[in-house]
Amino acid sequence: VQLQASGGGLVQAGGSLRLSCEASGTIDSSDAMGWYRQAPGKQRGLVATVSGGGTTTYAESVKGRFTISRDNPMNTVKLQMNSLKPEDTAVYYCAYRRFGARWPNYWGQGTLVTVSS
Repeated sequence: VQLQASGGGLVQAGGSLRLSCEASGTIDSSDAMGWYRQAPGKQRGLVATVSGGGTTTYAESVKGRFTISRDNPMNTVKLQMNSLKPEDTAVYYCAYRRFGARWPNYWGQGTLVTVSS
């Protein structure tokens, strides 16, 4: 599976960005896709995921501000990020998790999101 992410950039606090990730290769609509992020000096952590059935999971810190969506025919997952805060600054990674797996099996190349105060 190959993941191609796009949409990162620089934005002021309170602004919005949208990330997009397209999966290709041996993919299945029952598998999950999502986003993780890693800030400098911190471990990579969950931002949001969406299962093949459409169930979404969000980190507490982004609930109410971020929305994940998936377009199965296009094998694309998007992350709409609103009301961005400086603490959202990180490298965001698209992730693909096989059905039944506990952790992502594949990662995208990462896209940098910088939120200025």
